Parts: sequence; structure tokens; C-alpha cells
Amino acid sequence: MLETGMKGRKEIVVTQEKTAKAMGSGTLDVFATPAMIALMENTAFESVAGELEEGSGTVGTALKVKHVAATPVGMKVVCETELVEVDGRALTFSVKAFDEKGLIGEGEHERFIVFNEKFQAKADAKLEK
Repeated sequence: MLETGMKGRKEIVVTQEKTAKAMGSGTLDVFATPAMIALMENTAFESVAGELEEGSGTVGTALKVKHVAATPVGMKVVCETELVEVDGRALTFSVKAFDEKGLIGEGEHERFIVFNEKFQAKADAKLEK
């Protein structure tokens, strides 16, 4: 059962593949904003996945984050999420990321509960002529 207050936590180490230079979001060898966003989405998604009806999943619908500090390759990053609102099938999460020196990003992420097969079929139908 989905309830506000549900928390998620995920830890990664910044690798060369997760840098701004490698991801095309900049020229430096620091943790890329797109990589931080993916970590936030993944942590939120996983935090509620076990409570969803079989055949259901969530998709990201909105994200408002600030990336406030750079993290070098080799440093650990921890993401923490909290489900702060459940409105029908709409879910809102507080998201934060920390490296070993402190806060590096924070914001809000919205996800929506979908029926996987129906959602995939609707997306695939865009390919039909």
C-alpha cells in the first residue's frame, strides 16, 4: 500500500561514464546532472515498486531539481527519496543527493502509476501508420 513517508535510498560511485564530459552535458570530469537525475528517478521508482499492483509501474512526469555542488570521479553519491504526496495515481517525491562532503542536489519529482502493457501499447502505436 502506497503511503506518504515511504523512503528510498540508493548509493553509487561516480564513474567516468557518469561524468558531464561522457554524457554530453558539459566538458568536465564531474558527476553529470543527467546522471544525478537518473539516480533520483531510479531511487524514487524503486522505493514504491514493491507496493504496486501486479502489472503496474510508474513513469516520471515532472522533475524540478537544483544541482548545487560538483562531485569528482571516484566519490560516493547517496540519493534519498521520500514519498510526500499520493493523489490517486499521481505520486510526488522529495529527492536529495549527497556526496561524501554534503548536499549536491535536491528537488521534487513526480511519477504516475500506469498499467505497463496498456502504456507500452499506446507508445508503440505511435509507430503505426
